[in-house]
Amino acid sequence: MMLIVPVLFFFIAFVFSMLGMGGSQVFIPILFWFGLDFKTAAIPLGMLLNVVNSGSATITYARKKLIDWRTGLLFGLTMMISAPFGALSNNLIPTKVLIFVFAIFTTVAGVLMLIGWQPKQPMDGKKRTFLGLAGGSGLGYLAGLIGRGGGSFVVPLLYMAGISAKAAAATSALAVSFSGISSFVSHIATAAHPNWQLWLECVVAVFLGGQLGSHVMATRLKSRAVKKVFAMVLLIIAAILIVKDLILA
Repeated sequence: MMLIVPVLFFFIAFVFSMLGMGGSQVFIPILFWFGLDFKTAAIPLGMLLNVVNSGSATITYARKKLIDWRTGLLFGLTMMISAPFGALSNNLIPTKVLIFVFAIFTTVAGVLMLIGWQPKQPMDGKKRTFLGLAGGSGLGYLAGLIGRGGGSFVVPLLYMAGISAKAAAATSALAVSFSGISSFVSHIATAAHPNWQLWLECVVAVFLGGQLGSHVMATRLKSRAVKKVFAMVLLIIAAILIVKDLILA
C-alpha cells in the first residue's frame, strides 16, 4: 500500500509548487493516515519533502524572475532562526492539540486568500522589511511547532502587502525552502528508524512534481487562478483534518 504514496506525492507536489507551498501540511497527514507515527516519522519525512518541493519550485521561479528576493530572504532567514524554538515546544504538546492548531491555521490562511483583500497601494521598502522580520519570526516559530514550512501563511501575508499572487507564491517558495531546512533539521533528531527506500522514492517523486508544477504556474497560470486554487486547497485540507482526526478520532 505504501507504493501509492510516492505517486500520490508527485501530484501533491505538482499542485503545491504552483502555490509557493512545500506541501508538508498534506504530506504529514497522509503519512500519518498510512500508519506512520505522527511525531517520530510523519513530521520528519514530511518536512524533508517540504524542502525538496519548495527548493525545486524556487529553481524554476528564479529562472522566470518571479521572486522578490529581498522580502523572500528576510522571511526565510527569520523563519529559519525561529523555527527550532517551535520544534523544541513540539514534545510538550499532545498530538491532538498539534492537529487542531494545524487545522485552525490552515483554515485562517484559506479564508484570507478567498476574501482576496489587498491594499490600494503596495507596501514600501521599509514596511516590507518590517513584515519580513516580524512575520518571519512569528511564522517560523509556528512552522517549527506544527511541522510545516509556513507557505500557507507567507503567501497571504505577501498578497496583502500588495504583491501579486504569482509573485507571492514564487517568493514564498524561496522563504519556505529556508524555514523548511531549519524545521527539518530540528525534527530529524526525533525520527525513529526511517524507511530509507520510502524516503528516497518520495524525494524523487516530489522533486519531479515540483519542477512540473512550478513550470506550469510560471508560464500558464494567472494570479487570480493561483489565489482561488490556493484558498480552496487549504480549506479542503482543514476540513479533512477536523473531521477525520478530531471529530471522528
